[in-house]
Amino acid sequence: MNTLGVGDKVPSFSVNDQDGNVINLSDYKGKKLIVFFYPRANTPGCTLEACNLRDNYAELQAQGYHLLGVSADSEKKQFNFKKKFNFPFPLLADTDHKVIDAFGVWGLKKFMGREFDGIHRKTFVIDGSGVVVKVIDKVKTRDHAAQLL
Repeated sequence: MNTLGVGDKVPSFSVNDQDGNVINLSDYKGKKLIVFFYPRANTPGCTLEACNLRDNYAELQAQGYHLLGVSADSEKKQFNFKKKFNFPFPLLADTDHKVIDAFGVWGLKKFMGREFDGIHRKTFVIDGSGVVVKVIDKVKTRDHAAQLL
């Protein structure tokens, strides 16, 4: 797994959001972008993380940030997750792992003594020219916005 790091240019991507709209990296050219990866919609940790970002969204926006949440869930699951918790940012349904692989966040995980492949919970801050300026490896699900602000 080759994870993007600070100073790396993000490879361009196109993937559908929860409503079936195509979202491209190029849509955010010239804008500051936060891309947060989470293992699965509607699970406790992922819900805490996304709700924390939702609750601090105005402050993130005030600092010029746009947000994209990404998991390998289907459009329908992302739609339901967004609707249930009223998230003001798009959730990408990366079922083909285009974005997940571009950022290098898929790999071996350990949970309760089991090993399996899955999405690593990571967040990337990207500048207007598409370069990673910050990577958060140890995401605090309850306090994630504070790690970004």
